Amino acid sequence: MSASRGNAPIRTEQELEVLQRSGDLQVCSAAAFRERVATRGLEQAFADTHVVVAGDAGFTAQASLVLHLGPSDPPIRIERFRLGRAEGGGSHGNTDLVLPIQQGGAQALEQLLQGRRLPFSASGLATLQQPRQELETQLSLGQIGAGRLLLHRAISENGVVAISSREGLTPTPWGPVLGPISSALFNCAGAGSIGLTMPGLHGLGPGSPVLVAGTIGWVSGAGAGHNPLVRRSASGHALSPGASCSVEADLHGLQPRWIRACSHRQEGDGLLVAIAAPVPLLNLTVARQAACGNEQLQAPVLDYGVPRRVKPSLGSVSYGDLLDGALQLDAHRLCCAPAFSPRLAAEMVEELCTLLQAARFPLRLPLQGLPQRPALLPLE
Repeated sequence: MSASRGNAPIRTEQELEVLQRSGDLQVCSAAAFRERVATRGLEQAFADTHVVVAGDAGFTAQASLVLHLGPSDPPIRIERFRLGRAEGGGSHGNTDLVLPIQQGGAQALEQLLQGRRLPFSASGLATLQQPRQELETQLSLGQIGAGRLLLHRAISENGVVAISSREGLTPTPWGPVLGPISSALFNCAGAGSIGLTMPGLHGLGPGSPVLVAGTIGWVSGAGAGHNPLVRRSASGHALSPGASCSVEADLHGLQPRWIRACSHRQEGDGLLVAIAAPVPLLNLTVARQAACGNEQLQAPVLDYGVPRRVKPSLGSVSYGDLLDGALQLDAHRLCCAPAFSPRLAAEMVEELCTLLQAARFPLRLPLQGLPQRPALLPLE
């Protein structure tokens, strides 16, 4: 059930919604779609598939936890608070609290999702309507009326390969690498990742649903470092980190098996979060992009041994080489490792495939796409 423009078949959102409601929506993972293309050819694979599901499960420290608490008696206007070992600030309302993930928020979130009760202390300046200055109690997930996890850079088009030209261990946002030029970390899964299955993140915009750690989350807009104007290959795939989007999800729906607290000694705390997104195959161009394999996709190699805004580039490598576990850079042979969880990403993709086929996950195209204006503007 599709229209055509010239010789190119075109599908609409309405057609896909009808197929989903009738139970006829054909959904598969990005990996399975590539296999279909290899065995059946692009046009037949496109005809047999309506939606491809891509997934990520990477480390991020760019996140916040927003908690909405009920009033105490007498009321308090919270300015500073401590939850477990995490510290945060108020001033967003009487009891609306923002907890940065890097300041202990990752561990606090993990413990709440595990059902633990955490000591909670708060302080604020007394006012006529909020005369209380201090509060000591305990909080569990059930005692938090509402909460949201904000992922400020939830999905990105591509990643980087981090290496170091310095002696010894050099910290990076994804863990330490050994130098000079001895080991590497890469933070994107290549083919099958959301950003390299959906170049430009064209199917995402404010309000787009995505699956975050087992619950429905929503794209809230451009993410940290959003840069859609990067160089691209002939297929349209970004050759370096390009477009990105921020996502928020309901705290009470997060499943602890798909979100983990992490800690790097020098980089601070962060989260390992599994995310999956549907990629509707609206035409053959979208299908061709989703079918690109790891040998066709490139990641830039950056030297984190140089603490500058623009890291020196040592060229690009294919994801096929990265996923083999070894990398050859001129005369250097490096061991390379993923800074993400392929297993959690695969689980989240499988979960979303099931939800889409059961019509338990909304299939929506964005009313408005992500902005084309880069958010990554340097400070001089």
